[in-house]
Amino acid sequence: MSHRILFVCLGNICRSPTAESVTRAKAAARGMDVVLDSAGTGDWHIGKPPYGPMQEAARVKGYDLSRLRARQLSRDDFGQFDLIVVMDGDNARDVAAVGPADRVKLFTDFAPETGANHVPDPYFTRDFDAALALIEACADGLLDRLEAATDQD
Repeated sequence: MSHRILFVCLGNICRSPTAESVTRAKAAARGMDVVLDSAGTGDWHIGKPPYGPMQEAARVKGYDLSRLRARQLSRDDFGQFDLIVVMDGDNARDVAAVGPADRVKLFTDFAPETGANHVPDPYFTRDFDAALALIEACADGLLDRLEAATDQD
């Protein structure tokens, strides 16, 4: 069974493309069938690659974000994806303004052991490594949950 997941953040140049790339790599390592994409709630960066410092932090850990390009969330996404994963409460509110929020989940909900209630935006915090580490933990938790659900089917 293939899972279709969209990761959403503000501009789609730091957190959500990193979540897409990290989750893709971790799913491939597990042999999982997933379809992943990312988008931003804003339109400022459409068509641009992920932010350079975020790409560098990811590259050091073995993730390649260079081929990704920013796009804006659209109403059509709600029909295309089983799950829409947001990075923070503002993203959740903005996503709910575009379409139904019944499939929207906070990424950190998949890693409660971290104690985080959102993925801080490294574009503003400048802490790209901490954001990446949290995204890795959340991706592991998300994939664990998907595997558990698949095992029960």
